[in-house]
Amino acid sequence: MAPKIIKTEKDYKLALSRLEQILDAKKGTRAGDELELLALLIDNYERQKEEIDLPDPIEAIKFRMEQLGYQQKDLAEVIGLRSRVSEILNRKRKLTLDMIRKLHNTLGIPAEVLIREY
Repeated sequence: MAPKIIKTEKDYKLALSRLEQILDAKKGTRAGDELELLALLIDNYERQKEEIDLPDPIEAIKFRMEQLGYQQKDLAEVIGLRSRVSEILNRKRKLTLDMIRKLHNTLGIPAEVLIREY
């Protein structure tokens, strides 16, 4: 197989299959050069396709609370009433813009995480 730029999932699978076939190729040989080139092409494709998604806002809040040792009462001091915190953490109430600002400034959670739909 002549190595080519991987553009589709089919190309990717073919490249992986070929890589497995020549995995033991010795460096400096024609097969060894093909192996190195395929590895680079596969790596490039995987990096392009790899999407690191932002976490869920509520899970991010819970995670940060755990990191800081916060309880719901501590979070209530940041965004308001304890009942409101409970509703937010149980996904019964949406975050307001003011809450997002306070959570961002106080807990250090990125605003782009907090504004996501949940």
